Amino acid sequence: MLFKETVQMAISALWANKMRSLLTMLGIIIGVGAVIAMVSIGMGVRKQVEDSIASLGSNMLIINASATKNATGVRQAAGSNVRLKLDDAEAIKKKIKDVEYVSPQVQRNYQIVNGNQNWNTQVVGVIPDYMYIRSLSIANGTFITEKDVETRARVAVIGTTVASNLFGEENPVGKNIRINNDPFKVVGILESKGQSSVGQDQDDIVIVPLTTVMTRIMAIDYVQQISVQVTSADKMDSVQAEIENLMRQRHKITGDKEDDFTVRNLTSIMETMTSTSTMLTILLGSVAGISLLVGGIGIMNIMMVSVTERTREIGIRKALGATYNNIMFQFLIEAVFVGIIGGLIGIGVGVGLATAIAQFGGFTTVITIEPIIISFMFSVGISLFFGIYPARKAAKLDPIEALRYE
Repeated sequence: MLFKETVQMAISALWANKMRSLLTMLGIIIGVGAVIAMVSIGMGVRKQVEDSIASLGSNMLIINASATKNATGVRQAAGSNVRLKLDDAEAIKKKIKDVEYVSPQVQRNYQIVNGNQNWNTQVVGVIPDYMYIRSLSIANGTFITEKDVETRARVAVIGTTVASNLFGEENPVGKNIRINNDPFKVVGILESKGQSSVGQDQDDIVIVPLTTVMTRIMAIDYVQQISVQVTSADKMDSVQAEIENLMRQRHKITGDKEDDFTVRNLTSIMETMTSTSTMLTILLGSVAGISLLVGGIGIMNIMMVSVTERTREIGIRKALGATYNNIMFQFLIEAVFVGIIGGLIGIGVGVGLATAIAQFGGFTTVITIEPIIISFMFSVGISLFFGIYPARKAAKLDPIEALRYE
C-alpha cells in the first residue's frame, strides 16, 4: 500500500507542475529522439553501401589494367600501355579452381536511337556469365547467348530506363535500335535494379555481346575489365592469390617488377566500408547521446528546485513518521517517471523524425528495435542517476529545520 501511495504522490507532484515537468522531460525527449534518428541514418548509410556492393555481385573479384610508369617515373593513365586480353579471362576460367563465372567486359557511352527518340547511355559488352555475376533478371525476352558472342550478333538487352525513354509504354523486345549508327535488335529487357548508393541509375544500361562491341563498335582487341565470381566467400583470398600469380606469368612479370594489373576483392571492400559505416553510426549515436546527459543534468537541477520548494512538505511527512527511505523513494520515483514518460515521447519523436528524413530528406533510414530499447533504458537510467542526489538531499533534511523553513 505504501508503494502505491508513494507513486500516486509522485504523479500528483509532477501533474501539479505540468509545464515544469514537460520542460524537464524536454532534454530526455530530444536526446532519445536524436539517438534514434541519428542511428537510423547511420544504419541506412551502411545498408546503402552493402546493397550497392551486393548489386555488383557476390563473392566477386574485379581485374583491371593498372597504371604504368614511363621512363621518367611519372605514372600514366590506367591501362595506357598495358591491356587485358580475352585470353586472360579464358585462362582464369580454365586454370583457376573455385571460380564459378568469369566475364570480360568493355564499356563506353553512346547515343542510342529509336526513330525520332534518342538517349545517351552506357553500352556494355559482356558474355552470358555476366548475368549471373551481377545477379541480373530478365523481365521480358532473353539475355545474350554464347552463339551471339561467337557470331558477333547485333543484339542488345536494355535496362528499364533506356526502354522507357526510347519506347515509352511500348514493348521494346523485337524492335530495332541504333548504337553508334549501327542497327541492333532488342532481344530482352532487364528487371529494374534501381539506384546504387552513389545515386547511379543501374537501369540506364544497354548490354551487347562482347565481341560485337569490340569489333563492330569500338574496334579494339582488348578488354577493359574482367569480373570473376568465386564459389564461396572463404575461397576469395586463395583465388585472388592464384589469379595474381597466373596474371604475372601471362604478362611475364618477374622478380620485384610492379604488377601491370590490379585485383580488387569486393568482399574485403564491403567489410572495410561496413566497418567504417558502423563507426559512423556509433559516432552519430554518441553525439546524440550527449543530449541525454544534458537532459539528466536538467532533471537534477529541477529536482533540486523541487526539494527546496517542498521543504515544509518534507518536514511534515517526516514529523508524521515518514522514514529516510520513504522520502528517498518518492523523489526517485518522480525522477524515474520523468525518464519513462520523456523516453516514450522521445521514441515517438525519433521514429517520426527518421521517417520524415527518409521521405523528404532523400536519405535511406533503417529503424531497428535495438537503438530504441537502448536509448529508452539509458533515459531511465540517466533520470535515476541524476535523481539520486536531490532525493538524498530531501531524505536527509532535519524535520525540525524543514518545518521552520519559510
